[in-house]
Amino acid sequence: MSNAEFPVRAIPADDQAGQLIAKLGIVIGECRPGRVVGTMPVSGNRQPVGIMHGGANAAFAETLGSFAAWQHAGPDGQAVGLDLSCTHHRWVASGTVRGVATPLHEGRSSATYEIVITDDAGRRTCTARLTCAISRRARRAPR
Repeated sequence: MSNAEFPVRAIPADDQAGQLIAKLGIVIGECRPGRVVGTMPVSGNRQPVGIMHGGANAAFAETLGSFAAWQHAGPDGQAVGLDLSCTHHRWVASGTVRGVATPLHEGRSSATYEIVITDDAGRRTCTARLTCAISRRARRAPR
């Protein structure tokens, strides 16, 4: 299993296609301590007016930040989102967005990440901040 797949390994392989990350088309390209990078297509994630849905941006940002928090928690820890805020700077109607999550704080019991989302031209379209609770206890199997 690659490092980029680390947080999703707890999901049974036959159920991964049904998860939100697959439905949104999110691809994790880099997943290491201190940096998580991913992409998501605009197509399939638009509002009825034809631009990227703010909720899709939020789900994308939370996915990247959660992967970063899981990296920080380590293989025997767990991370769960506590607070997410998103500022949408500009709309995107086509192409692919790219997100980069970097830590603002990584402590024993909490971690906060900034997630910057950009369009194909490299323009910032959304800035998000995610705070996660961190636990070093063993993860529970999904139900």
